[in-house]
Amino acid sequence: MVQAETQQQYYYGTGKRKRAIARVRLYPSKEEKGLINGKPLEEVFPWIVWQVTIQEPFKVTGTEGKFSVVVKVEGGGVSAQSQAIRHGISKALVVYDESLRLPLRRHGLLTRDARVKESKKYGLKRARRAPQYTKR
Repeated sequence: MVQAETQQQYYYGTGKRKRAIARVRLYPSKEEKGLINGKPLEEVFPWIVWQVTIQEPFKVTGTEGKFSVVVKVEGGGVSAQSQAIRHGISKALVVYDESLRLPLRRHGLLTRDARVKESKKYGLKRARRAPQYTKR
């Protein structure tokens, strides 16, 4: 027996920050809920600063409560993941409505933060940290 699945329309955006990659889907809905890797937002990001970071694009554009967010995020640390989700939500909002591009751009939410960890060099302990010098 084959069940017919109803395909719900969504808006997609990919956000990146350091090594974190977030694939964001915005579903138009009356109730605001966020699922990140299948778990609620408050469970994955318990610290309020991360939650505020993620919800910043909605506050800037005045679209709070209009979307439910489903995110798959991997790589990086918790802070980088929250910023990658913010970037992905911003890009998905532009797909939803092109007129939101200007306020998001003014708040710097569409710009990819290109800073990444510098790679280690041979002969050094880290990217720039040299072995300790001993005089005697």
